[in-house]
Formats: sequence, structure tokens, C-alpha cells
Amino acid sequence: MARKPVDPTPEEIFLAPLVRLAHSDPPIEGLVFWSQGGWEADPTEVLDSEEIAFYAEGLIPEGFAIHWRIVALPGGTVPDHVRLYVTEDGSPLPDIPDWTVLSTASWPSA
Repeated sequence: MARKPVDPTPEEIFLAPLVRLAHSDPPIEGLVFWSQGGWEADPTEVLDSEEIAFYAEGLIPEGFAIHWRIVALPGGTVPDHVRLYVTEDGSPLPDIPDWTVLSTASWPSA
């Protein structure tokens, strides 16, 4: 008997691009930025590729807003790194004019 496919959860859909990127580009790193009344200029953590989605997944049940961006060098099309922005205070995302944003998503989704 064939099993009925299980629909992915909203969390899995949100994290899927990060999981795919980690599998296709193992050296990629994740930079974690936290907002506490404003965004820190420097990342608080640097994650290996396999840690990026796992880190974000752990924050979802804690009620944090999470925004991820896959970015390339200016004008580029090849991912350079992932930026995870984590907040409880609703800070607007910072501009990153020195990078090209290839893909982005937010949790909870707007």
C-alpha cells in the first residue's frame, strides 16, 4: 500500500531553502545577528552550513521573529553566506548595501 505524502509544515517550508543550500554548498557559513533595540553591527555567532537551519528551527518555538537572507558579493549570483536576523522587538531589517540579496524569508511570515 502506498503511503500518502505528508505535507510539509510551515516551519519546514521556511527552512527548506537553508537545508538545500547546506547540502549543495557545505562550506557556506551562517552569520547570526540579534536585535535588542537595534541590530548589532557584528554577528554574535558564525554557524557551519549544517547548523544554520537547525539554529533557526530551535528559535521558532521560543517565539522569536527570524529573518534569513542568502547573500552574494555585490552584483553576484553565487551565495557567499547566510544571514540570520533574530528579534523579539520587531526591529526593521538593516540595509546591507555591500551585498546582493539572492533570497529571503521571514518567520512568522508576514
